[in-house]
Order: sequence, then structure tokens, then C-alpha cells
Amino acid sequence: MKHFLIKKTMKNKLIRAFIVTSIIPILVMYVFSYYNSSKLIRKNVDELTMLNLLKTRNSLDIWLESYSDILYQIYTDDNIVALVDKINQGEDMALSRYQLRKALRGFFYTKEYIKSITIITENGTVVFYDLLTATNIENSWLGNYTRSEKNLFDEISVDNKTHILPTRRATNFASDTYYLFHLGHRIIDYKHVTKKNGVVIVSVDENMLKRICTSSENENEDINNFNFIVDAEGEVVSYIDSQQLSRNIYNANLTEVEKKEAYRKFLEDENVFNGGIFSIYVTHDDTFNWDIINVSDQSNIIEQIKNQRNLLIITLLISFFIIISIIFILTERLTSSIKMVVETMKEAGRGHLSERTEIVKRMPMEIEIIAVQFNNMLDKVENLVENEIEAKEQLKNAEIKALEAQINPHFLYNTLDTINWMAIDNEEYEISTAINSLASILRYGIDNSNAVVSIRDEVDWLKQYIYLQQTRLKNTFISDIQVEPSILDRKIHKLLLQPFVENAIGHGFYGIKRVYKLLINIREVGDYIEIRIKDNGKGIDDKIVQDMNQGVFNRSDDKNHIGMENAITRIKMYYGENSDIKVVSTLGKGTEIFMKIPKRW
Repeated sequence: MKHFLIKKTMKNKLIRAFIVTSIIPILVMYVFSYYNSSKLIRKNVDELTMLNLLKTRNSLDIWLESYSDILYQIYTDDNIVALVDKINQGEDMALSRYQLRKALRGFFYTKEYIKSITIITENGTVVFYDLLTATNIENSWLGNYTRSEKNLFDEISVDNKTHILPTRRATNFASDTYYLFHLGHRIIDYKHVTKKNGVVIVSVDENMLKRICTSSENENEDINNFNFIVDAEGEVVSYIDSQQLSRNIYNANLTEVEKKEAYRKFLEDENVFNGGIFSIYVTHDDTFNWDIINVSDQSNIIEQIKNQRNLLIITLLISFFIIISIIFILTERLTSSIKMVVETMKEAGRGHLSERTEIVKRMPMEIEIIAVQFNNMLDKVENLVENEIEAKEQLKNAEIKALEAQINPHFLYNTLDTINWMAIDNEEYEISTAINSLASILRYGIDNSNAVVSIRDEVDWLKQYIYLQQTRLKNTFISDIQVEPSILDRKIHKLLLQPFVENAIGHGFYGIKRVYKLLINIREVGDYIEIRIKDNGKGIDDKIVQDMNQGVFNRSDDKNHIGMENAITRIKMYYGENSDIKVVSTLGKGTEIFMKIPKRW
């Protein structure tokens, strides 16, 4: 009982197996889907951000190139070159300065973000046109710049390249604070290319860079994604918060990774996006040697990933609920069919062999086959039990008849022995021989009638029995017993052949007017002993023969018929389905009994 308590039911095992085999793949799919979706979202964001960053860089290059074109027009203008030469030589200084300033004013209306154009001549004269001051006396940025006019002249005139000066605070104008960055180039006189007669500096409003980077000039606008620019010296050139312009983020020559880390620290110090999670993307502009940095608030992305995760979790829970419901329904249908078979088995085990499993449509095919076969087995078991009860009843009746006919063997043997001596005294030796044969026959048959004996002993007894029958019938039939010598020591059950021999002599020869013949042949065939008993008597009716061969014996008072039935039943009881008995008979010609029993001893 404890064993059955420990054992799990099939339903529980099936439910566990189904749940495991369904949940694990779904969990794997969920994890893979979540990981893949997150990775895909991040990849798309990275690609889109880098694409926008490259577009920003291209826009920046286009815009700055257009301003560089203005610069080019100025430093290559022959009229400006001539006026600068006059100023360097001190000729008509007032007029030359006026004419130069007037020439510079003409370039302001080509680009909206130009706030000042300044020329520094070789002799240190500064001529400018400035929209933020509208005077020829005060320059909006030069006085606040960290480098002197001479240093600017020396730095810019050293080569024929365009020099970019970092963003600095210039001045306040109309209640606004202006930050300017500058493009500078030396003035070129194509008649004297190597002559350093002056430099020109175009000052551009930083709002242009901010517009390119953020697509907005409103610094107070809530921006979740913006760009800013840092030059090669680590100074901030453009940023959404103008207070950070010209701030130095790093001083030394750093690797790209170190620069990115410095940018991250700068942004953390700025507490961008209120300290939220952000990502940094960097591209380098080789034309102007600037880093363009994109800063993206990751809150939306993280929110999308969370929403995706929550959606997957809800889908997963719904899937689990549906799958578990299906599992319970399927297992209930399956195990209910098995329960029906098991309950029938339990009832059969209690002895209720009339119980049967009901076959219903919802049964799976395999369970239906089991149920059908078990019902068939119960039918057979029930028949066997009925046959066993009938056999026991027959055995009981036979035992009663045997008890009724029982005579004290010792009394019988002593009486026959007395008669034998009386025959000898009267010199009736034939009678004495018959009496001795009868005594041996009786002693052999009465002593343990179900014993196993050798074929030799059985044949010897059978010869004495046939001798007495020949004596009784005054030798009206002849007998021939043939036995293979190799099987004489094989064992068979006692008195196995006598009923068939007695039936042939007592029933088969009755009313026949010809020489009676009885043939008995015993031989070995493979793993079997084959016995053949043949007579040329009057034969048996075909219907009775068919019934005998099918194991059917109709009730009658015919003792010979009863003897044949008992003999066949004994053989089946001793040797089971491994034995075979066949009756062949033709009315008026005779009967032949074929027996095949397995070799056991």
C-alpha cells in the first residue's frame, strides 16, 4: 500500500511532462524574443542615430563651406587687397579704412549668421564691420578675445589654410548675449603670393551651429536628443546651454574611448535629462577637425523595451493559461479512459469477472484497444472459470463413483490368489494365467492411477489387458503393438491408452463379421511422442466425430462415449495445449485415433 502511495498517478506525470515540454520552449522563445527585440530596437536606434549624426556632419560641412566661400571672396578680392596695401603703406588712411569698411559691409547680406568681419593688417591696423556694435570704433568680440591682434595675425598668416577660432562670448546686444566662432585666412595678393599683408576674420553666430545640431534655436525647449560640437583642443564649440561654450572638456591628447568617457563625465556633471540614462555617439569631422557628439535620452527606448517585455509577459501568461487548460482537458480525457480500464481491473481482481469496460467514442485508439482486449480476456477468464467449476464438478462426481465402486484391494488380491491356486490344483493353467494377468492389471491400475510410468511399463500392462480381452472374446481379434525402442524409457501418464483400446474392442468390433484387427503404433516425432490406435470395426457417426474433434461431448449414458471423453479430458489436463488428439472414422470401415503429446521426461 505504501508503494502505491509513493507512486504518482499517470495524470500527474502527464501533466508535469506536458507542462515541462510546453513551458520550456515558450520560455526559451520568450527570452529569445525579448533579447532579439531589445537588440533590434537598440540596433535600429544606433543606426538611425548614426545616420542622423552623419547628416548633421554633412550639413555642418555644407554650411561652413558656404561661409568659407564668403571668406575666400574677401581674402582674394583685388580691391580689398589694394586697400590693405595702402593701409600698410600709410596712404590715405582715413579714406582707405572707410573704403575697406564699406567693401566689407557688402558681404554681410549674403549670409544671415555673419555678425562681424575683421581685417588685421601687417602694420597692426584693425578694420572691421560689426553688426553687433554698428560702429567703426568698438569691435564686438576682439576686445574680449583671449588672444591679441598680433597673435591672431601671426597664427592665421602662417600658412594658406582656413583657421577656425573656437567659440567665445562676444557681447550683449539688444538684451541678448552673443557667442561667436571665427573663420580666418590670410589675405592673398596673387602678384606677391608670399607677402603677408593682412588677415581676414569672419565671425559667425554660434546659433548657426546650434541650429544645425539641434534643429532649434530655443535653448529652453525640452530636447530628448541633441548634438554638440567639441574642437580638437577639447573646447566646446556649440552646445544647447550657451553657458558651457568655450568650456574645456579635456586637455591632453586622448584616444577615442577616453574622449567618449570625458564627454560622458561632462554630461553627467551637466545632469542632462535630469540624471536619466543616456547614450553617446561620436563622429569626427575631418574637414574642421571637430567631434560632433550626439546625446540621446534612453528613457523612451527603455520604456519601449519595458512595454515589449510586459506585452511578452502577458502573452506568455495567456499562452500558459491556454496550454495548461488544454493539457488538463487532454489528460482528463486520456486518464478518464485509463481510469475506466483500471476500475474494471480492480473489480475483476475482487472476483467480479462479469464487469466490462465500456467502450466510448472519446477513448484514444490505444486505450480502446487495451479495453477491448481486456474485455476479451475477461470473457476467456470467465469461460475458463466456468469450465474449471464444471471440471471440478465432474471430478467430484467421478470421485463419488470411484468411492462407490471401491473394493478393498487386499481383499481382491487375496481372493484372486485363492482362485488361482484352486485353478492350479485342478490343473487349469489357462485359468491360472488369466487370473494372474487380471491381478497384475488390477494392481497396476489401482496403485496411484495418475502416476507417471515408462512407455515400456505401460505397453507391458496394455499387452496383459489385450490378452485378457482376447481370452474373453475367444481370440476373435488380432493385435499388433509397435513401439520404437528409443522411446521405451520415455515417461507418460499411466492408463493413457486403455480407454481408446477398450473402446475399439468393446464398441468397434461389436456386430462386425470379419477378422478383427487392432493396431497400436508408438513413435518419436521431433519433440513429440506420436501414438496411433487403429481398428477395423464398425466406425463412429460423422457428427459424433466432429463433436469429439471440437471438444464437444453430448451427455449420454453410453459408457464407451464417457470413457473417450474422460480420456481426452485427461490428456488435455496433463499436457495442455501442447497436446493434440484427432479422431478419424468411417462407418463400416473402422476408426483411427491420432495422439501427439510432448516429451517431458
